[in-house]
Amino acid sequence: MLERIDPRKFETLIEINTLINSNYADATSLLTHIIESATRLTEGEASSLVLKNPEDGKLYFEIALGPKGRDVKKFSLNPGEGIAGWVAAHTQSLIVNDVETDSRFYGEISKSIGFPTFSILAVPMVVRDNCVGVIEILNKKGKKYFTQEDLQWLEIFAVQAAIAIENARYLERAREEIGYLREQIDIDKGYHVLVSASPLIKEKLDLIERVAPTDSSVLILGESGVGKELFAEQLHLRSGRHKGPFVRVNCAALPEGLLESELFGHVKGAFTDAVQNRRGRFELADGGTIFLDEIGDLPLKLQAKLLRVLQQKTFERVGSSDSVTVDVRIVAATNRDIESLVEKGEFRSDLYYRLNVLPIYVPPLRQRKEDIPALAEYFLKKFGRETKKQFRGFTDQAMDIMLSYSWPGNVRELENAVERACVIAKDQYIGVPDLLLGGRAESADPYGGKSLKDSLAIFKRHFIRRALEDHDWNQTETAKVLDIQRTYLSRLIKELSINDYKE
Repeated sequence: MLERIDPRKFETLIEINTLINSNYADATSLLTHIIESATRLTEGEASSLVLKNPEDGKLYFEIALGPKGRDVKKFSLNPGEGIAGWVAAHTQSLIVNDVETDSRFYGEISKSIGFPTFSILAVPMVVRDNCVGVIEILNKKGKKYFTQEDLQWLEIFAVQAAIAIENARYLERAREEIGYLREQIDIDKGYHVLVSASPLIKEKLDLIERVAPTDSSVLILGESGVGKELFAEQLHLRSGRHKGPFVRVNCAALPEGLLESELFGHVKGAFTDAVQNRRGRFELADGGTIFLDEIGDLPLKLQAKLLRVLQQKTFERVGSSDSVTVDVRIVAATNRDIESLVEKGEFRSDLYYRLNVLPIYVPPLRQRKEDIPALAEYFLKKFGRETKKQFRGFTDQAMDIMLSYSWPGNVRELENAVERACVIAKDQYIGVPDLLLGGRAESADPYGGKSLKDSLAIFKRHFIRRALEDHDWNQTETAKVLDIQRTYLSRLIKELSINDYKE
């Protein structure tokens, strides 16, 4: 037990306990504050919070304070390696006041970063009898020795850090499970999750919000892979028809004869294989929405029949003269230049004008770079669950490659790249080799082919991230150095998708 209570330390403990009980959503800031306080009160020169990976037992430097903190975070320790590894393995605190005489000391990190280590104070962070990490304090100031009192105080701080970690992980799991359940409900109903962070897509969703309540036809335009089907789903889900069916048809996937039957149905005996009456997609969509993808590939004969449905809401099944009436909203999409098809006579102008009442253009991924980090993180979590691997994110180089790559296949290509990376990656961070983008990524010049706005965003992201790293991600100190308000810095971090990625 502590022989005396230092008022300074006692006040610090109360302050940290208040923070833990009031808000642990920003776990990194809270843990940094705990480590800063522990370092100050034990009079150390540097400190680290090292977390244990439950999968492989490796120790990763989550927080590193001191003159070489940024460099330290590049390293990791194998199970049992170094003083921290021993403490984690034995769940036992240590005071080592002369590291050179202790065989457990691993000096490679100190040599690599040029920071001599003389003494170490290390304690385990324990949650339900399980060591989740270690707090280390290096070099007592004034060439003094760490004492038993220092150790006892650090053990108290370790308990606080362990509580903060447990709370943050619980909150993260709860959020992920709630989000996952919501996603699964939509996925089980046949819908996709629309992930976006860019102002361009927000504008499109705002437009959809205004367009959805009407029954007017909508034509969605955009390159292959941009997610036109997801926007069609949003139109349906935000409309008064959301409880009705949402029926999808790919007009390019079937030959003309089968496509007519698929759309409008047929009666028994209409053709050789018509052994019974069959309802078409328009009848199945009655009371809801029908999504006609690749409408530019619809044959001219069927274009005339579709025009009648648009105008009169009636049609005949193949082989029948009886009219069928339906209440269906039509949403069409194409990646082709439909106006050019109209000029060439390959697409009926009257049908085009009826479909194009409310056009929505979905921009390609290269024009909405802000969506790349958000989409990449979403796909990483998705495929991490599927491959039963725990990923912590992307390296800086991998994210830069993704931001500079033009993504000709758009979101579909990005999804495939992340899925491939999750399958082959061996580390907790997805690196450039895992993405297999090769020479296709314009990695040599991140500004090549970019607009001034996009280039400034790239520069700001790198500049601010470097400043944050130099100040151990302390936003208050970073804002002072950058001569901006802390609230403005927080907004920039969010807008520019700046994350604490591993180097």
